[in-house]
Amino acid sequence: MTRIGSVLAGACAAAIIAAAPAGAAELTLPGQLAWTAYDTGSAGYNQAVAIGAALKNATGTNLRVLPGKNDVARSEPLRQGKVDFSATGVGGSFMAQEGVFEFGAEGWGPQPVRVLVANNGGAVGLAMGVAADVCEKVGKPGCEGFQYSDLKGMRIAWVKGAPALNVNNTAYLAYGGLTWDDVERVEFGGFGDAWKGMGADQVDAAFASTNSGLVYEQATTPRGLVWPPIDPANEEGLKRMKEIAPFFAPMTATVGANIDGGPGTPTAGYAYPVLIAMDTQDAELVYQMTRAMVELFPEYDGNAPGIGGWSIDSQDFEWVVPYHEGAIRYFREIGKWTDAAQAHNDRLVARQTALKAAWDALAAEKPADWAAAWDARRREALAAGGFEVVF
Repeated sequence: MTRIGSVLAGACAAAIIAAAPAGAAELTLPGQLAWTAYDTGSAGYNQAVAIGAALKNATGTNLRVLPGKNDVARSEPLRQGKVDFSATGVGGSFMAQEGVFEFGAEGWGPQPVRVLVANNGGAVGLAMGVAADVCEKVGKPGCEGFQYSDLKGMRIAWVKGAPALNVNNTAYLAYGGLTWDDVERVEFGGFGDAWKGMGADQVDAAFASTNSGLVYEQATTPRGLVWPPIDPANEEGLKRMKEIAPFFAPMTATVGANIDGGPGTPTAGYAYPVLIAMDTQDAELVYQMTRAMVELFPEYDGNAPGIGGWSIDSQDFEWVVPYHEGAIRYFREIGKWTDAAQAHNDRLVARQTALKAAWDALAAEKPADWAAAWDARRREALAAGGFEVVF
């Protein structure tokens, strides 16, 4: 149980009762909450700030948002109990659950994370943006017909400690029939550094949500910005993409830099941000936080680009990471949680349990080559349990 969770467990002595709006008259939250989120200027950070303002106005709760440059930086305070929740992406949720990439290191392992709510906006793409000036280099002035396959030989961002960003870039390269061997990998210490590096002509492409503040900034620089298209009819390209990142799906982005006000840009996306907690987080706190996210939605909707995807009607209750018992309690109360959702959730919890058991067993064996041994053991455990083997 985290610091805040223990306070709630003690009869909510530090909580205050909301005075407004009408739908949240009995909403109770502590006087202060803490989240981690993406870097300052990112869509995730901007949305967290907007949600914090709504919480303050409705309940008096102060939401402290700690920006993290990468998935590990956002996840470490959460597992240590220094923050209550994390507004993260597939790295801090799905990949942390799976114990892969940075989360496969000996000090990490499969994490028992749980979802409260997620932004499934459908209007915001999650894509590899490219500096528009590279179009000239491949003989496509004005970027007419520019494709991800045209990135061969270009400089692509790799963010240290951010498996979600890096896997997503890998997936977009795969869609274009490319691998990291076909491009120049340029390492950065954080998401913001990568996008600032594009403006400084240090890198040609980087991953982001189409509505990130830093992406809007890049679009105004002399290098410009282009979003190469994802064609939903390109079955081979999509197959390569999903073999790397199965959570992607084709969609049309209507919100974002060089997208707003236009007909939309064909790209791909997934839930982002995802509000998560550890499985040990106090169920009452999770219940109240979930209520706040749903019932205060009208108060924060429209206050940050892409924030509309947090609505209750946008939720996917059969996603790739299980929901927290406190969130499930609320969704049952409002008639949104089904038997199918519960069965799916139980299966995901069982997957996490199998991964953790495999990790603990391997740790006791102390293999000399941890990375290779865990990769093999993880795959064996998933296959033995009848679970889909990803990564």
